[in-house]
Amino acid sequence: MAYFDSASSAPLHPVAHQALQAALDEGWADPARLYREGRRARLLLDAAREAAAEAVGCRPDELVFTPSGTYAVHAGVAGARAARRRVGGHVMVSAVEHSSVLHAAHARAADGAEADVTEVPVDRTGAVSPETYAAALRADTALACLQSANHEVGTVQPVAAVAEACRAAGVPLLVDAAQSLGWGPVDGAWSLLTASAHKWGGPAGVGLLAVRKGVRFAPQGPVDERESGRVPGFENLPAIVAAAASLRAVRAEADDEAARLRTLVDRIRARVPELVPDVEVVGDPVLRLPHLVTFSCLYADGETLLHALDEADFSVSSGSSCTSGTLTPSHVLRAMGVLSEGNVRVSLPSGTAEAEVDRFLSVLPGLVAGVRERLGAPVGPLARTGSAAESPSLVVDALGKLCPVPVIELAKVIGDVPVGGTVTVLSDDEAARLDIPAWCEMRGHEYGGRQGTAYLVRRLV
Repeated sequence: MAYFDSASSAPLHPVAHQALQAALDEGWADPARLYREGRRARLLLDAAREAAAEAVGCRPDELVFTPSGTYAVHAGVAGARAARRRVGGHVMVSAVEHSSVLHAAHARAADGAEADVTEVPVDRTGAVSPETYAAALRADTALACLQSANHEVGTVQPVAAVAEACRAAGVPLLVDAAQSLGWGPVDGAWSLLTASAHKWGGPAGVGLLAVRKGVRFAPQGPVDERESGRVPGFENLPAIVAAAASLRAVRAEADDEAARLRTLVDRIRARVPELVPDVEVVGDPVLRLPHLVTFSCLYADGETLLHALDEADFSVSSGSSCTSGTLTPSHVLRAMGVLSEGNVRVSLPSGTAEAEVDRFLSVLPGLVAGVRERLGAPVGPLARTGSAAESPSLVVDALGKLCPVPVIELAKVIGDVPVGGTVTVLSDDEAARLDIPAWCEMRGHEYGGRQGTAYLVRRLV
């Protein structure tokens, strides 16, 4: 089985496995106690904190361990916002942040007040503009948030430029570095940083929260003497030791492995559009994580495609609405305005063999073709050719039909109107908002906009 979903959770690194086993034997005592076993546990905890802080690029006393990356994000957002409540309650995020950041930003304040959140838009590659981000800062902005790299499409964000704008405005910047920390430190004058160990090959259940000295921070909820009063409860010391050890190990391998995986991903980016018709590769082609590539296949059902890949022994992920069990595509794809149907995210773990990538490329075209055939998708750009006298306009009723059916029905009839003629697609599927405009761009037709559930398409070729 080829596991190609390390962006969700990376396989446990061998160093993490070894460190976890050793720490289970040596680090079971309470590190807050002064007897021998407690002192031994404290030494392990301190060493883990120093190693993690070195990888993050902060002081050891600026970093605490949390029960998960999500906990780190929620604690970081709540603590930073509460500490600046006299400034205001406004929070800024990019529109493509991880859901944990969006949930934390949109959470009600402790006094029950509605959250005041600005979501900064992104371009078609998934990146924010530093100028747009800076322009959205306000006098009452308590906190700004920006991921270091996107978890779905791999696009690297301009953190350093945004951090400088936030510093000039006196606003702390929280960076979600979950996807990038294993590849290197985050540049720029960020104020808070979060990460999750299972993203780089550490054990699940360990997160990092770094808060720079001088950044105002007010922990929310009950606190105790653990982790500088920011994370209550007994530390999971064996997992923490394994997380820090594996972070140091993956960093030592990062440059060589990044170069090797980037070559494999470049091959996927180049070959998939050559091998599979009607594919959109999304995300920045250059400023991206080295191991991740995402593409969307026109006329394909994401869930069926992922099942087909699973049966072919490939584990991949997707942001398609038809994979999530809802009518709504991934908020990342929606914010980017790219094709969502048949979406596949490939994220290669360290050590992925070149032969496995070649096998993936060899089986993918047949799998996509099979999915499209079962859905009755048209073959070729036009199904038929009509005449101006017969059908100057058509209406396609796709109400109640889920992606990719509305686009398939559109493709089947576009040839029945003359050049300049129109097709109106009736669809209440949320994915149609992305997929019909994307289809028009891919096929060279004009998207005329949407009114309610009616989408207007004008044939140009």
